Amino acid sequence: MKLPIHLPLLLFLLSSTNVNANTNLTSLVNLFIGTASGANGGSGGNAFPGSAIPHAMAKVGIDVSTAPRQAGYIHDNSSITGISLLHDEGTGGNTDGGYGNFPLFPFVGNCLNSSGALPNSPECDPGIQARAALRAQGTDVASPGYFSTTFLSGIQIESTSTRRAGLIRFTFPEFNATNSNSNYIVMDLTNDLGRSFSGGTISLSVSSQALGHVELGGTFLQSYGPSNYTVFACYDFDSPVLESGTYQSVNTSSPSVFNITLSNTTNIDLSHSLQFPFTSSISPIQAGGLLAFNTSQVLARFGVSMIGSDQACTNAEEEVPTNNINNGESEEMWDWDVVRDASNSQWEEVLSRVLVDVEKENDTVVELLYSSLYRASLVPANFTGENPYWDSPFPFFDAMFCSWDVFRTVHPLLSLTSPYEWSQIVSAYVDGWRHTGYIPECRANTKPGYVQGGSDGMPILGEFAVKYGAGADVLGVSVDDLYQALMDTAENTPPNWLTVGRQNTAWKTFNYIPTDWVDPSGSVGLPTREASRAYEYALGDFAVRQAGLALNKSGEDIEKYGNRSMNFVNMWDPNVTSDGFSGFAQRRYQNGTFAFTDPITCSPVDPIVHSCARGDDNDSGFYESSSWEMSFFAPHSVATLVHLMGGNTTFVDRVNNYFSKGYFTAGNEPSFNVPSIYHYAARPDLSALRIRNIVFSDFSTQIGGIPGNDDSAAMASLLTFHLLGLYPVQSTSQFLINSPFLSSYTLTNAFFNTSTTFTVSGFDNATLVASPPTGSRVFVKSVKVNGVDTGSVCVIGFEDVTGGGEVIIEVDGDADAAAMRGCGPKGLPDSLETGGF
Repeated sequence: MKLPIHLPLLLFLLSSTNVNANTNLTSLVNLFIGTASGANGGSGGNAFPGSAIPHAMAKVGIDVSTAPRQAGYIHDNSSITGISLLHDEGTGGNTDGGYGNFPLFPFVGNCLNSSGALPNSPECDPGIQARAALRAQGTDVASPGYFSTTFLSGIQIESTSTRRAGLIRFTFPEFNATNSNSNYIVMDLTNDLGRSFSGGTISLSVSSQALGHVELGGTFLQSYGPSNYTVFACYDFDSPVLESGTYQSVNTSSPSVFNITLSNTTNIDLSHSLQFPFTSSISPIQAGGLLAFNTSQVLARFGVSMIGSDQACTNAEEEVPTNNINNGESEEMWDWDVVRDASNSQWEEVLSRVLVDVEKENDTVVELLYSSLYRASLVPANFTGENPYWDSPFPFFDAMFCSWDVFRTVHPLLSLTSPYEWSQIVSAYVDGWRHTGYIPECRANTKPGYVQGGSDGMPILGEFAVKYGAGADVLGVSVDDLYQALMDTAENTPPNWLTVGRQNTAWKTFNYIPTDWVDPSGSVGLPTREASRAYEYALGDFAVRQAGLALNKSGEDIEKYGNRSMNFVNMWDPNVTSDGFSGFAQRRYQNGTFAFTDPITCSPVDPIVHSCARGDDNDSGFYESSSWEMSFFAPHSVATLVHLMGGNTTFVDRVNNYFSKGYFTAGNEPSFNVPSIYHYAARPDLSALRIRNIVFSDFSTQIGGIPGNDDSAAMASLLTFHLLGLYPVQSTSQFLINSPFLSSYTLTNAFFNTSTTFTVSGFDNATLVASPPTGSRVFVKSVKVNGVDTGSVCVIGFEDVTGGGEVIIEVDGDADAAAMRGCGPKGLPDSLETGGF
């Protein structure tokens, strides 16, 4: 097997390909979509608008002082406590946020006089609360690879970055040598976003050229998981240092009162250090370094690492090399424009994988499309070379947060546009199994995060086998290991399935997940969410079946996992009724009787407050979903659901009721498949209308333009699929066809070396509203691939979407004809029950 190409090399190779010189797709990206506060009922998209390259480890952004702040940033008038090096993108979980390590903070003040330090002077207080500063209105600026903001004080902060390093530029008001103030930068050791410091060190030195160098390392808590993690950073500064030193809390009882130790750097070759031993509990101590400058602009270079501070410094020098100033080749120690331009070029290449005529298409649709494509390539984060836990030649990715969020849409989108990056991510999943025995479910801050539902890395691996199994060796993925990872995760039960694996003992014993059952083997986990977990376990087993087919495994395996994937029906209670409809997913005891949960429980209109999240107080049986919603989830055999619900007509009525009664939650993943589910009752016309309504009612280009957490780009990739007129069927090669929001677009796939142009014949701009007017051309009438009618207006295959050539989607406005023609001669989309797949 060939070892995988590392992503930085891959991105360099791809970015060197010929992209139209006139292309400026990055100008179409709005990084502030989804940055509204989640407080007081706000949308809370938790999107990250700072500087980053695609799938970067370093995500550099400012941090607000108050929660919720999952990604550090909120687009409001919140005070800012610094600019830090690592962030999550769009996640829920801990409202304080994850990462946000080692922030820098600039201020103008006086920390040194003739008698020494001035602890806690108003002119010198480095504490996290006291230093918080307001931004000047309208000064936040962001584009792919760049971020800037300006404080009311006039201090500007800018950032640009590489994979594990970057530059932060501070521009102070014009320096006035006649007063006693200096321009200071705080290097905060202890305050991450979660305020979870548990020990660490800082060392600060000033060279013989009076240049500052700082190394930090600290241990902090995961934002979504039970463990801690350790991270390191390295800072260098390009301007001569006037003063240098450290600050630290006088004691744990008074963490906001500081001892500040500063030295005037007229005596050079100074060094300072602080060390705090690891503690098993969070330390309230605040500590860090201080540097003072007399220049109006200071450029800081940083590197980050999970291995050590030496590695962080190496990453900085390798990715942002120091210029040779002495021989006159450069006037700058580090070349800002080179770093920013390289980041922009990488984003141009990624965005160009979906090309549209921006002059021709609707401006709002174009902005939504490219902004979504951008966020869909921010995570997972490529930490290759930064795995502190085991030596491996394979990639290591973080921010796999979590598979439950991203298996439905993120990975299917990467399968179309980013086969090389996706293969590395899949390889990281497989390598996780090599070292734990199970496919990772969630990785947050490099450690296993909590299992939300099933082991939802399984559909991801199954889908890779279906789509790229034949080329996996070239892509650096061992299909034998991939299949074994699926088998082990499907069969074995870990001692504790809180952070990895499934409750397989129960699943295999009962063919469902029983309520209030204790595993006699002693295996433990979080036993709630049993109904929704069963539906996800079923899809996971279907993924094993699909991989077995694609990889020519035994017929016995294929039959076994195909049969087991149908066990979701064992959670179906035909006697439960709601709104006049019968049959709903329910919890079930080990004796076979059902435990009643009102189907509207945990829906947006639930009149009773329930715990619907991942916790031991969830007594509904469903995770972030209601029975009304989860009863529609069996993407591998929707025909079974149609049958259980009473046939096509009743099924359509039931879906309509789900939307009309307010059970639909646009901002959460269990709802993703429902708008297109009309296809399975031969009514793709209703899917087209429903999706138009959702896109224009629930998404926008505003800061509140995401109807909930972006969830590691789950929302971004869903919206991308809606705009392209596609929806993926997980762990298969099928996509449901919907009515595109664009008259034409071209998808490129670097692995197959293909460009496939989708053209909508009869495209009607009048349909780009929440409720298209009667007679507007929104209904798919026919689909031709390279001139050949496919016979289906409901389904198109991966091989056609990535096969090159042209796909022509004809649309019309005859609603009656659209209702009558159904899916076309080829019939309904595949379902396992009816012999599909």
